[in-house]
Amino acid sequence: MTTAAVSVPMPSVPRKRRSPEEIAAAGEVAGPKKVLLAAPRGYCAGVDRAVIAVEKALEHYGPPVYVRKQIVHNVHVVSSLEAKGAIFVDETDEVPEGALVIFSAHGVSPAVVQSAENRGLRTIDATCPLVTKVHREAVRFAKDDYDILLIGHDGHEEVEGTSGEAPEHIQVVNGPHEVDKVQVRDPEKVIWLSQTTLSVDETMETVRLLKDRFPTLQDPPSDDICYATSNRQAAIKKIAPQADLVIVVGSANSSNSVRLVEVALEYGAKASHRVDFANQVDESWFAGVGTIGVTSGASVPEVLVQDVLRLLAEYGYGDVEEVVTAEEDLLFSLPKELRATLKEAGDSSRSLGGRGSRPAS
Repeated sequence: MTTAAVSVPMPSVPRKRRSPEEIAAAGEVAGPKKVLLAAPRGYCAGVDRAVIAVEKALEHYGPPVYVRKQIVHNVHVVSSLEAKGAIFVDETDEVPEGALVIFSAHGVSPAVVQSAENRGLRTIDATCPLVTKVHREAVRFAKDDYDILLIGHDGHEEVEGTSGEAPEHIQVVNGPHEVDKVQVRDPEKVIWLSQTTLSVDETMETVRLLKDRFPTLQDPPSDDICYATSNRQAAIKKIAPQADLVIVVGSANSSNSVRLVEVALEYGAKASHRVDFANQVDESWFAGVGTIGVTSGASVPEVLVQDVLRLLAEYGYGDVEEVVTAEEDLLFSLPKELRATLKEAGDSSRSLGGRGSRPAS
């Protein structure tokens, strides 16, 4: 059984769109027009799992279901779930006592978990298992009295959650420009961890500079940057040198979507822009453009990418070539709190979340 898609109106664009003929007159295109479509793109296993968790909670418990922070960083997904009865809050003290609250895919600190417990809230933890892995690493190395350098962005929900596991041992390093400010107690007992959605290249440059300062700096036991982030960046790196324009579908607060724009420009795209919806694409971007790269962040449903492709086809970019750099088949079990409810109800329709197992809408 799948939940019916909810149609969410896209934000209006206060201008009249210029015609294909007007754009063609604004700049000639040398050669054929085409689209290079990145693969993999869009939903990762952790996002899929989190969205299914909210949908299934709404089905079995009924609305309202409260969600702390955005379940994933995507405007369309959040609006769709709100239309089905989800209520998004910033903190647990906004949730009525005894109600059900779901923790987002980005994870929470122990203090948030304790706050929910103090209020008698029922909880479902939809933290991505790859983020949970980083949390466990932080706990492990703090227990061994290491200084932990967490490479990430101050204020991002994932960084707040990880830092909250061992605040006395963790300091956040926002990028290469902050390496000189890092202070540690013992240079022989330092390890770095990272936010899972960062630019791979910038993270490794930060690590290189940190190792110049602290030669015995330890690497995490396994790669912290998630497979989906790495794969989407690898795909756009292959496309960018051939692209006059790259369009990234994703929301402004989606770290991995914003990084895709930066990676596209760094690897040779002449221009790159991020949009939430197809009607945010500015057709003036097409003037003189032959090849357009298209990708999407790890929290973006495929339906939004298809909307962009339909728009591009209207402007002559109907030739779409998929550029495949990796295959993804990772699946995660739904949160344990929810699995027990589904089992009791005899609902076996969706017990996993992951790439390729979810309808496009």
